[in-house]
Amino acid sequence: MESFSNFLKEVSSESLYVLNKEIPLIKYVPINLSFKNTELEAVDVSSSIALGHFIYKAIKKQNGRIGFGGYNEKRTIYRRSNHFNSLDVESERNIHLGVDLWCEAESKVYTPLDGTVHSFKNNMNDGDYGPTIILKHLIDGITFYTLYGHLSLKSLYNLALGQKVFQGDCIATLGNSSVNGDYPPHLHFQIIKDMQDFKGDYPGVCSKKDLDFFLENCPDPNLLLKLKIFNTC
Repeated sequence: MESFSNFLKEVSSESLYVLNKEIPLIKYVPINLSFKNTELEAVDVSSSIALGHFIYKAIKKQNGRIGFGGYNEKRTIYRRSNHFNSLDVESERNIHLGVDLWCEAESKVYTPLDGTVHSFKNNMNDGDYGPTIILKHLIDGITFYTLYGHLSLKSLYNLALGQKVFQGDCIATLGNSSVNGDYPPHLHFQIIKDMQDFKGDYPGVCSKKDLDFFLENCPDPNLLLKLKIFNTC
């Protein structure tokens, strides 16, 4: 894990962008959706509208344009969906494995690195990714993958397996709650070392009992994004 994380960290000395690079990094502000955030107790997280109001109010309060966060974050918001629930507490999937980037629907999504289209799919379970694209990257002999979830339906049009993409290419736009699994608009961005034969999908939320494996296989996307928390208030 350490060597792969170091490799990702050294892929670029500068921040890599998956959203509009004209938005300065200081306008990316942290959003806390963990079970420890008591402010969420007053929010109906089963409503994408109510959750969106909470998130975008937090972004505005910090004078930001994009909210970010969520890697290795234990959340209660997934209890609204049977897609994540389990009668066994240890098997309940509630720990987030990617970084969420909260911004407007139709925002353009860009590939941070050269690659090819590994797979794509509309994951239509309640609370799932909705339209999803997975890219394959090969750098210095090391293969890994990046996943882009909660996209618009049109993002899947005219894609082809093996299609080449280049750093900075617009590969998708963000979907709204009607297609993205019923969430406020955002990008789920995740790094995956081994796809384990998944195509167009890969777990973005895991249980406590599987956490060690998934943290090993899905290192922190911020190793590429290099987002920082600034004092913006």
